[in-house]
Amino acid sequence: MRKAFLFPGQGSQKIGMGKDFYENSQKARELFEIAEESLKINLRKICFEGPEEDLQKTENTQPALLTVSYIAYSLLENINPDYSAGHSLGEWTAYTGAGSLKFEDAIVLVNKRGKYMQTSVPVGKGAMAAIIGEPMEKIKEGCSKVEGICEIANWNTHEQIVISGESEAVHKAVDIIQPKKHVFLKVSAPFHCSMMVEAEKRLSEDLDNVEIENPKYPIIRNIDAKIVQKKDEVVEGLKKQVSSGVMWYPTMEKILNELEIDTFIEFGEGRVLTNMARKISRKFDKRIQVYNISDMKSLEESYNELQKA
Repeated sequence: MRKAFLFPGQGSQKIGMGKDFYENSQKARELFEIAEESLKINLRKICFEGPEEDLQKTENTQPALLTVSYIAYSLLENINPDYSAGHSLGEWTAYTGAGSLKFEDAIVLVNKRGKYMQTSVPVGKGAMAAIIGEPMEKIKEGCSKVEGICEIANWNTHEQIVISGESEAVHKAVDIIQPKKHVFLKVSAPFHCSMMVEAEKRLSEDLDNVEIENPKYPIIRNIDAKIVQKKDEVVEGLKKQVSSGVMWYPTMEKILNELEIDTFIEFGEGRVLTNMARKISRKFDKRIQVYNISDMKSLEESYNELQKA
C-alpha cells in the first residue's frame, strides 16, 4: 500500500466543520485556540455556527479550512504518507503537516492571502468559469482568441478545467469554446490568474519573513506538479501559486502512474479531492482506495482500516 495525503481548498467549507473534533479532542481544542489567538477572531463561531456569509469570506475560509484539515491530519497518528498534495489553499495545509510551516505562521499567512486575493481586483472586474467535457487544447485556443486576460486557473480533471480572468474576456472565451457544459463560479475575485500579481507580491514579502523548513516527506506542488523536498522550492511554489494555475490533473496523473499510489486520505470537510481521484483513476484504469477524515467517527474508521491494510 502506497499512500497520498490530500488537503482540500476553498469550496469544501460548510457550517459545523471541525465541531466534532473540538468537542472530543483536547488537541483539536488547543489548535483552535492557537488559531484564534493568532488571528484575533472567533474562528470557532465562524466554523460551527456561521453565519454563512462570514464563513464564505475568503479571509475566513482559508484559515478555517487549514485549521480543520490540519486537526484531522494531526489526529491520525502513526500513519505517514509516501507523498502529499493540496489543492490551492490545501497546499498550505500540506506543507504545514509536513513541517515546512509552523501552524501559527500558516494560519496568519493564509488569512493575509485571503485578504490580498479579495482586494487585488475590484468586485465585478473578474470572473471564473468551469468548462466541462472539453480538451485542454480547445480551451487554451479559446482563451488565446480573446482580448484581455483569460487563463487556465484549475486543471482539475480530464473533464473539468476552470478559466479565470477579466469578466468580459472569460465570457467571450466561453462563447468561443462552446463547451458541452459550463458553470460560471460564484467567486468574489478571479483567482489563480495574472490579475492576482499584486496579491502575489504582498504575500511574497510576508513569506520572506517566516521560517520555512524542508518538508519531512515529499509534496507535489500546484504550479507545475513538481515533487518538492527542499524549502526553497516550497517558498517558490507558494509565492507563484497565487497567480498561477493549479495543475491538479497532472499532479494526480503523476501520483497514479509514476508514483503508483493506490491509497488516498483526504483530510477535512468534503470529498472533493477523493471524488476527483476516483474519476481520474478510472481514466487510467487504476484501482484505488479512498478515505475521508472529517470527524471523530471517520477518523476512527479510517485508522482501523488503514492499520489492517
